Amino acid sequence: MTTTAAPPAPVRTRLWREAAVLAGRTLRHWRARPAALAVHLLFPVLVMLMMGGLLGGAIAGSAADYIVFVVPGVLAFTMLSGLETTMTAVATDAARTVTDRFRSLPLAPGSVLLGRVLADLLTSAVELAAVSLAGLALGWHWENGVLPALLAYALLLWLRFGVLWAGVWAGLTAGSPETVTAVQILVWPVAFCSTVFIDPTTMPAWLGAAAEANPLSATASAARALFSGTPADGATLLADHAVIFAVAAPLLLTLVFAPLSIRAYRHLDR
Repeated sequence: MTTTAAPPAPVRTRLWREAAVLAGRTLRHWRARPAALAVHLLFPVLVMLMMGGLLGGAIAGSAADYIVFVVPGVLAFTMLSGLETTMTAVATDAARTVTDRFRSLPLAPGSVLLGRVLADLLTSAVELAAVSLAGLALGWHWENGVLPALLAYALLLWLRFGVLWAGVWAGLTAGSPETVTAVQILVWPVAFCSTVFIDPTTMPAWLGAAAEANPLSATASAARALFSGTPADGATLLADHAVIFAVAAPLLLTLVFAPLSIRAYRHLDR
């Protein structure tokens, strides 16, 4: 009696199945280091409390008025902050030859990288929940119903998805975890040259236009519009069409950096 081997699973199915297993590896690392995870979650919450609770009145004249503006901004900032954690983890795996061992296994192309992205995306969802609770404690609430609020959170995670691919590529090409430390300082200029914390109308015209061209600004403005029900408004067309920009910018980041990351992964030792 002869037996017929089962046909191999489609590459796409294998990719997602293996990525889920590898994402579990990263989550187990978080579980083994609860203090590191707590610090990771605490930082954006502290930013929320500092900007919304301590500085809101000084920036906007009224903390109550500023909280409506700043909470969606801090939520968008949270999708950028912590990117150095992804970059460092990817660079460390490469430096310690963990990545080489993964490459020696019959894994679907990209599953190792996608697994890292999915694990960090799940962590980001927990961060969004923590920052949202901090905002609620300061008096913030969404005014436009549950469905628009869920769409706002989906756009925030979509931004994180695109940014994570850029972080994975940076981690693979950094050469060492120490180089990542030097790169992570760029997070702050990107965050502050945006509409995350400050209304662009208070900036010089050229700087306000540059801030509104920041993908971080698009997601923050789109989230504000969805949470409040008030259409996004600004000095440029990008600000007036923030939701479209918030969808397009992460898509572009993914289309550019996902293939670059897979290429860097395949040619890591060359």
